[in-house]
Amino acid sequence: MSIIDSYLENLQEGGNKQRSKVTVSRQTKIKRAQGQLSTSMARERGDAQYKLLKKYCDLCKKYREIIHKKYNARNLSKARK
Repeated sequence: MSIIDSYLENLQEGGNKQRSKVTVSRQTKIKRAQGQLSTSMARERGDAQYKLLKKYCDLCKKYREIIHKKYNARNLSKARK
């Protein structure tokens, strides 16, 4: 095997994956905490909009799971490639 062949094989295997570094700023942390606190406060107070949020989040997860089960067998070989 020549050097070029081994290099091409390495590229196909994804041996040279680049890693990205993400920095989370203070403002991002504050916004994330604000969202979490808002949701928990709405849950504690029994807000009607929180109940709707929960209902539709659960429905979304349910339908996502149904779709994944339906197409799982067909896409397994594609995912391995």
